[in-house]
Amino acid sequence: MSYAQHSYRSPLDVFAARAAAGERADFIAKTYLHLAGAVGLFVVLETILLSLPGIENLVRLMIGTQYSWLIVLGLFIAVSYMAENWARSAVSPGMQYMGLGLYVLAQSVIFVPLLYMVRAVDPSIIPAAGVTTLALFGGMTAVVFITRKDFSFLRSILYFGGFAALGLIIVAILFQFTLGPIFTYAMIALACGYILFHTSNILHHYRIGQHVAASLALFASVALLFWYVLQLFLSRR
Repeated sequence: MSYAQHSYRSPLDVFAARAAAGERADFIAKTYLHLAGAVGLFVVLETILLSLPGIENLVRLMIGTQYSWLIVLGLFIAVSYMAENWARSAVSPGMQYMGLGLYVLAQSVIFVPLLYMVRAVDPSIIPAAGVTTLALFGGMTAVVFITRKDFSFLRSILYFGGFAALGLIIVAILFQFTLGPIFTYAMIALACGYILFHTSNILHHYRIGQHVAASLALFASVALLFWYVLQLFLSRR
């Protein structure tokens, strides 16, 4: 095998931070176009699910007992893990899109009970929470793109915070107590941290061919933020 064969690198293997300006701009544009597509698909799926006849039966099935909601959360985590692995596939673009689509579908299903309750209390909460989420996302994105700062140092903090939050949620479900507004504000801050982290990864750590995986990571952060902004607005009613 020749030296040339060893040294060859596909353009898709190049880190976005080290790519030519045109390739980097194309990667960033693709990432945010895919994010917009994921958000659009989420809205469509949510609209369809919430308009299904008998949707209240699905809501009761999902949150009827603390154990049913724990099963739903467990299934969601398992499906999310599989979807993220598919989206990171280096050999199959089709598998990447299947991963993104599966993740959006999983988020759409797990949002059904919360959006069903919000709609029953005050439907105007949903667009207000959407605008607030978009504003926070835009602010975090602007911070990264203006400063060009690498927020990868947040990795350990975010992962520890995420596991701690999941533990608290499980305990709260099992023992049937509410976590309160402080927890909601903390989760909004955690979601904003994830947005900073994943956005800086787009500038510094993703490779040119990973726009699907990058958009999934951003969508996950936006969905987490939207979930807790919805809860915050609902608690004020």
